[in-house]
Amino acid sequence: MKTSKPLWRVSVTTSLEAEDAVTELLNTIFGATAAAYFNLETGVSIVSAFRDQKPDVKKVKPEILSGLQHIADCDLKIGAGQVEIAKVKREDWAESWKRHFHPLEIGKTLLVKPSWSKKRPRKNQAVVILDPGLSFGTGQHPTTSFCLGEIARCHKGDMTQSFLDIGTGSGILAIAAAKLGYQPVQAFDFDPESVRVAKANARKNRVENKVKLTRGDVTKLPLKPARQFDLVCANLISTLLIAEKRRIVNRLKRGGTLVLAGILAAEFAEVEQAFAGLKLKLVASRVENEWCSGAFCFV
Repeated sequence: MKTSKPLWRVSVTTSLEAEDAVTELLNTIFGATAAAYFNLETGVSIVSAFRDQKPDVKKVKPEILSGLQHIADCDLKIGAGQVEIAKVKREDWAESWKRHFHPLEIGKTLLVKPSWSKKRPRKNQAVVILDPGLSFGTGQHPTTSFCLGEIARCHKGDMTQSFLDIGTGSGILAIAAAKLGYQPVQAFDFDPESVRVAKANARKNRVENKVKLTRGDVTKLPLKPARQFDLVCANLISTLLIAEKRRIVNRLKRGGTLVLAGILAAEFAEVEQAFAGLKLKLVASRVENEWCSGAFCFV
């Protein structure tokens, strides 16, 4: 009997207060979205990242501990801050997600749900089928749900609108945009595993011919793009958003909307100021837990 290859789980035990910051820390270290579970009874959060290959413990563990110290220095209580690296069965891992991921409705126009959910969409509601994977992003995270909300809010059914997703992860934003009728839809990510998973998700949702998914590095984009877009989403860490602000803004059409997410609330003012210098004003924002996301338009 053939057995599947095991996975390696890197977990950090922390507090609810620091859960989002620790999630972003693992996202940055491993280049793919981590998952967090909060135990209501114990008040403990466990944030986990999963990899196909065994991580380099001597390199990864000090990097995580250093990041945890930085989070603590920002006056967030990190709790136990315990780091664990363990081998897990792929079957156990896959089944465990079904207890934690549930359908997510974005207004009346969009429903994101895992394949095992029996929830039926409302009339004229677009459906995105997305199961968690090694490179995931199922809409549960505050920054992702804000982006989905802006994609739905900005869509005008009586006109053609284009969409660009910078740092696509699972491809959820690009797939949702295609489902709602944006065209063309382009998306890229630096992590080749994310691109592979995003393409698989696009095929599962039957939009592979409507979404152009590629591997790309935002720091290497040409300053003068071949195309500009009506809606641009960039779900990246604040330092990268600020450093590459011109490359990002140059891809936005006049009259379009730029959505920035993945930003710690304490760092949002600096991001807003950086983009204000490029004649963009904040038109909508949301703070949830320790995260802040915003939508910007040209002045």
